[in-house]
Amino acid sequence: MEATDTKDLKTGNRLPAARTTLAVRTEFLTKRFAALVAVNRVSLGVPEGTIFGLLGTNGAGKTTVIKMLTTLLAPTEGNAEVAGLDVVKEPEAVRRRIGYVSQMLSADGELTGYENLLISAKLYGIGRADRAQHIAQALKFMELSDVADKLVSHYSGGMIRRLEIAQSMLHRPQVLFLDEPTVGLDPVARRAVWQRIRDLRNEFGTTIVLTTHDMSEADELCDIVGFMHVGRLETLGPPAQLKAELGAEATLDDVFIHYTGTSIAERGGYQDVARTRRTAERLE
Repeated sequence: MEATDTKDLKTGNRLPAARTTLAVRTEFLTKRFAALVAVNRVSLGVPEGTIFGLLGTNGAGKTTVIKMLTTLLAPTEGNAEVAGLDVVKEPEAVRRRIGYVSQMLSADGELTGYENLLISAKLYGIGRADRAQHIAQALKFMELSDVADKLVSHYSGGMIRRLEIAQSMLHRPQVLFLDEPTVGLDPVARRAVWQRIRDLRNEFGTTIVLTTHDMSEADELCDIVGFMHVGRLETLGPPAQLKAELGAEATLDDVFIHYTGTSIAERGGYQDVARTRRTAERLE
């Protein structure tokens, strides 16, 4: 599907339709759990080859949106397309075209990096003749070749995250979903993961959709961001544009406060802290 009224994310100039094919599109996407409306009529479009950040506090609805887009949850209302395919009508075809790295640990610490990738290659249906090449390329791309034969239980948190991204990229997905990709990582490891994410987009044209509540991460990485608050998408646009609308000195934190009336820090609670600490512990 092509967008008909969009602008270049860097310059603000209008783009011809051929350059604005959407990798992800939702219309009034909604998810209810009994009386709780976790996602409330979210409509958005993510152009191919961009890094898109879905921002908000824990509980804002970001992960629920990702789970619907990756076919892990069925929408209650509305519709969504990923890589031009309907997530409800064509879930298997969608899964073949996407990669997904969740907040949960997906690498087995009792196996080596190579063995983890081999299992993933088999699960993705990569033929025996191509597996070795795909695995070698993934290890090299994520700068893990030197530790391919070491147990993952001996990896650092940043190395584990890069391995998990390598697992998700083995089958060359068109769209890669990353749920809180750097939570719990130290600053050096975070920047290493950021660079790998940029390289995926730049070298393979992969569309990246990530969730985060870290405004500095979004500002550093994303071409376009959407702010979610209590299930609603409050605003959408390039970080520079959203900040400029509030003034020359505005930050993404200021944008968040403007559209939600609160700050990320104020929204955090016991469960938020506990979850972050559990994630940090498994990446240590």
